[in-house]
Amino acid sequence: MKNAIHLLHSQTPIQMESFIITTESGKIIAIDGGHREDARYFVDYLKKLTGEIKPRIDAWFLTHSHKDHVGAFFEVVQNMSDEIEIGKVYYNFPSVQFLLRGRDRNAAETAKEFYSLLPLFADKTCIVSGGDTYEIGEAKFEILYTTDSEIISNVTNNSSTVFKMTLGGKTALFLADCGAEAGNKILAKYVGTDMLDCDICQMAHHGQQGVTREFYEAVRPEICLWCAPRWLWENDAGKGFNTHVFKTVEVRGWMEELGVKKNYIDMDGTQICPL
Repeated sequence: MKNAIHLLHSQTPIQMESFIITTESGKIIAIDGGHREDARYFVDYLKKLTGEIKPRIDAWFLTHSHKDHVGAFFEVVQNMSDEIEIGKVYYNFPSVQFLLRGRDRNAAETAKEFYSLLPLFADKTCIVSGGDTYEIGEAKFEILYTTDSEIISNVTNNSSTVFKMTLGGKTALFLADCGAEAGNKILAKYVGTDMLDCDICQMAHHGQQGVTREFYEAVRPEICLWCAPRWLWENDAGKGFNTHVFKTVEVRGWMEELGVKKNYIDMDGTQICPL
């Protein structure tokens, strides 16, 4: 296998996030995985990629408790454990009570589901914190940010675990669904350093209403990863281009002005970004 980021295509019309990272030494790292409905494709893709009947995921990073990010993981551990071997599961979710105070009932229910399934993989878990560094084969992961109880707006998205990966001489920043408030905290913490300088950036919150333009100006990536189906990429509410309420088209304009050279987009099917 080669050093690469695989952006997996959504199996439903709804936005989701699912990445598989491969290394030259054969390590497999997963990030989120999408909805439960995406699990079958995720597993079959991994089998084809590795050529193994029961492939091993050495590390599985779960960014936050929204179903379009962790549903496939739930399906795998609950109903497909005989098809996948999991090494470590990395996460840091806020409490159910905090999510309820933030009025995100869907995320609270998803967190409850996560903890109800925890006995199935409790021995594999690693709760991450900002400042942690993990090495999985040749891949280095630096945790820049996790849930922050001081941020009480858009609580679940702003509780996304954000990390930088270095692999194959390239750096990639994974923002999950990070909002403006968390983005501003990250920006303030690392201003004046090179921590945010990255070749590749996964666009926050599927490329719309995530971090600010100032954040992306600090990152200045050459390549962007967009977990966006066509309707979201085009901000189409069914009435044509840019007729929906989302900010994808505006954010696309930012990145074009910042000189991004290539976009990998979910709407185009599963994409492979070599490192």
